[in-house]
Amino acid sequence: MESSLEKKQRVNLLMDCYVDLLTDKQRDYLSLYYQEDLSLSEIAEDLNVSRNAVYDNLKRAVASLEDYEKKLHLLEKHMQRLDLISRIESEQATTNEQLNDYLEMLKNI
Repeated sequence: MESSLEKKQRVNLLMDCYVDLLTDKQRDYLSLYYQEDLSLSEIAEDLNVSRNAVYDNLKRAVASLEDYEKKLHLLEKHMQRLDLISRIESEQATTNEQLNDYLEMLKNI
């Protein structure tokens, strides 16, 4: 089970990848909750809707993000690239052959 901080980080990363695929309404709800850190009650008051409506819209928007990730894997591929870059940077005595292997892996992601 992921913590609320981990979930917030994941949603923000997913938003970075898929924000253009969301509706304006989904973007607004996610931005207010996950980026501006407003509570459900604060968002409900700002948008003149019920707290339950905010919760439902957030839940559906996050489900959409997860569905896009399940189909497109952009975040997964991004994380794989970052991992490879980190491995390359952490190895002090990397040979040309190892670098070529890493570059080939990056091309395949």
